[in-house]
Amino acid sequence: MIVYHSTKTQFLNDILSNDIENIVREDFETYAGKRVGSSELLSWKNSLMYMGTVLQDPEIPGDCNVAIEYHIPQTSKRLDFIITGQDSSNADHAVLIELKQWSEAELTNRDSIIRTPFRGSYKDTAHPSYQAWSYAALLNGFNQAVYDENIQLSPCAYLHNYTADGIIDNKFYSEYIEKAPIFLKPDAIKLREFIKRFVKFGDRSRIMYRIECGKIKPSKSLADSMASMLKGNDEFILIDDQKVVFETAKALAQQSSETNKNVLIVEGGPGTGKSVVAVNLLVELNKKGLNTQYVTKNAAPRAVYESKLTGTLKKTVISNLFKGSGAYIGADANTFDALVVDEAHRLNEKSGMFKNLGENQIKEIIEASKFSVFFIDEDQRVTLNDIGEKSELINWAVASGAKVHELDLTSQFRCNGSDGYLAWLDHSLQIKETANPTLDTKDYDFRVCSSPSELRDLIFEKNKENNKARLVAGYCWDWVSQKNPLAKDIVFPDDDFAMQWNLTDDGSLWIMSPNSVNEVGCIHTCQGLEVDYIGVIVGEDLVVRDGQIITDATKRSKNDSSVRGYKSLMKRAPTETAGRLDRIIKNTYRTLMTRGMKGCYVYLVDEETEDYFIKTVQIN
Repeated sequence: MIVYHSTKTQFLNDILSNDIENIVREDFETYAGKRVGSSELLSWKNSLMYMGTVLQDPEIPGDCNVAIEYHIPQTSKRLDFIITGQDSSNADHAVLIELKQWSEAELTNRDSIIRTPFRGSYKDTAHPSYQAWSYAALLNGFNQAVYDENIQLSPCAYLHNYTADGIIDNKFYSEYIEKAPIFLKPDAIKLREFIKRFVKFGDRSRIMYRIECGKIKPSKSLADSMASMLKGNDEFILIDDQKVVFETAKALAQQSSETNKNVLIVEGGPGTGKSVVAVNLLVELNKKGLNTQYVTKNAAPRAVYESKLTGTLKKTVISNLFKGSGAYIGADANTFDALVVDEAHRLNEKSGMFKNLGENQIKEIIEASKFSVFFIDEDQRVTLNDIGEKSELINWAVASGAKVHELDLTSQFRCNGSDGYLAWLDHSLQIKETANPTLDTKDYDFRVCSSPSELRDLIFEKNKENNKARLVAGYCWDWVSQKNPLAKDIVFPDDDFAMQWNLTDDGSLWIMSPNSVNEVGCIHTCQGLEVDYIGVIVGEDLVVRDGQIITDATKRSKNDSSVRGYKSLMKRAPTETAGRLDRIIKNTYRTLMTRGMKGCYVYLVDEETEDYFIKTVQIN
């Protein structure tokens, strides 16, 4: 998506209209369907006026192209300003410019991280040169036209309000400044010369059009990249807040000790890169000689990662890297240098099959390590036993004498990078009210299917591409095939649909087994993992009546452990328990409906619920 696209000549005419920010705003609101805040409008006005001055040079051809706010595919990131044309050898070039309003900053000792004023205080962020370089790397990695057609990308950053002070241009950041030069307040002419190096002639080959229409290369799977990462290869470019979290966690791990314990809590929604950062930390900290383990309560991610590593490392080495959350009962204090806890919202109080072992998983993890980092999304707590709330983590950290640090992950890398889809989903499931009551499907492939067989056939077709499409459902059907292997669990006789739960043969490896597309997964075997396309059957535990989402735990299967014991809890604390059950059911479907990187298709058992969702979707 490109918000604004024109020739240099037209862009300069729009600048002369003294209304460039509103021209861009109208284009943005038409495309995105949401309003632009006053701060973003002001930043456009200021930065684009400066860019107009830079481009006022006859040697920069009038028929080169200017693009503003280009949405990088499969992410929630936008490139501020792009100039396209041919160089003196007639090679295609795109100059990518990260625009900043900054006027001051503070140095840090963490790779590529700098501190800048933000809402009254200083905040850690990626250096503008790192940002520009990483965005170019993303574009080169995702866009096949850029990669295959040899479109050269030349990133840089322009801070038109910033005077050189030895901080923003400090040699500590030289690695990234060399990759993406930084131009400051007095450097408009230098930026102009930089552009002229790569854009000698106009855009005669429709470079931005080819980029915009370029086929998107398949996204890397974290599981598929695991072996390469453990060999020390960089498989993922960490972007913005991901880089901040990674470098902060790395620094805290290196400075922590028995007398200086630290706990880092990282909040992030689906697709913000929690697991990518977690696994990168596992690799990096072990590489630095720190005894580090990756911890998750969910068996499925561990099983998938371990399966991908089989044959590349010894089994004892693999099993020592990945641990369940109940592994630290009785562990000596500060045995580990670092514990990286993924999906920490799923932590339980007690461990073991019968939830009767240990004292508290959070306490045990914190006490066992000098440094621990917890990645959480409270809206993915999906059972009555889940205790991974931020307040609970903080309480146990303080009790252990650890210093608490908090960070957020907000950049979206799943659901095609569509923040709009996630906001619409929260709104539609009535988890929280957002500014996205309707969904425009041009950003993310979402469909409501009229029958379970239509949903099944759609997933089967998508799975032919690369075995990365799966069916899942709310746990509203009994697991009868557990005792009778020939029986079907989820049956819609009027729609020629009869399938089994996935829990028999493949278990936690269901999401990667080639034949498991013929089975239906549940929350227990897909949370923490992702596919390209997910098909979700929404059962009668979530229905809509008169526009209101109604949840009903009695419609869950007796085999589902998520809400086991709720009847006795209802007798003791009915109001509180009803609220917990409501969130568990909504969170379950939110989690299921965010497993797909490229698309989500749903079949809703209840007709009124189907109508409700259909009315909120704009088909494109």
